[in-house]
Amino acid sequence: MKIGYYPGCALHGSSLDYEQSVLACLAKLGVELEELDDWICCGATAAHSLNEKLATALPARNLGIAEKMNLAELFAPCPMCSMELLKAKEGITKSVELRQKMSEIVELPLVGSTEIFNLIQVFQKVGIDQIVAKQTQKLEEFRPACYYGCLLTRPPKVVRFDDCEHPESMETLLKALGASPVDWNYKTECCGAGMTLCDAETVVDLSHKIIANAEKHGANCLVTACPMCQMNLDMRQSDVRKKYPETTPIPIYYLSDLVGLAVGVEPKELGVHRHFEPCPLR
Repeated sequence: MKIGYYPGCALHGSSLDYEQSVLACLAKLGVELEELDDWICCGATAAHSLNEKLATALPARNLGIAEKMNLAELFAPCPMCSMELLKAKEGITKSVELRQKMSEIVELPLVGSTEIFNLIQVFQKVGIDQIVAKQTQKLEEFRPACYYGCLLTRPPKVVRFDDCEHPESMETLLKALGASPVDWNYKTECCGAGMTLCDAETVVDLSHKIIANAEKHGANCLVTACPMCQMNLDMRQSDVRKKYPETTPIPIYYLSDLVGLAVGVEPKELGVHRHFEPCPLR
């Protein structure tokens, strides 16, 4: 399987461990990724609050590159990136005027034909049966709290992925691989996202609520498919324990870490040694 790849700023910067995990896992599953030529930032959290035209033009430029490369499908591992790409695609496919304006701005003809996928959707595209067929190790020791965060399933009218309030797609995959996901309350709550840079105290409080609820429901790890969520829950965890001493350490895995482990990728290849909290994989 060959699919376009938009890493975005995070996977080529602060979340190199996520890219390492994704690339190693998908390669093992026979997925070939073709990175966009000369891609640019999607605008992430800042552009839409400053300039609506810019907020559309940035992801639209990447869509134009994908179309120029004849990529029918594009994988964006970061939920913020995939959401911005989907919003731009929605806008230019619904409005001829916007499509023409954006084509002029980004200097590429836009159609809006490329389909956008997040990490879970790529696994679904491979097929759970195919992943299980490649499995070399059961995940029986894992009781993950599957954490989607506030972006992976929202806004539901644009993303159209899983149930926006009670998603189950990660649980379905991990159960098939032998894990025992817990039923808990905070799977779609916000971790603070980019506020970690300007209001770390808020992120510490939100992360504590998420971690405490996961542990209360019997989880021995959290699993996410978002680089910002992983960073906040992992990097800020030591600060959480300083403020809330009753909190116990808990590993924060990417979904690709556990799927990769199940299909025979070595932990070091997945980059789990780069995480702040110890992630015992064998």
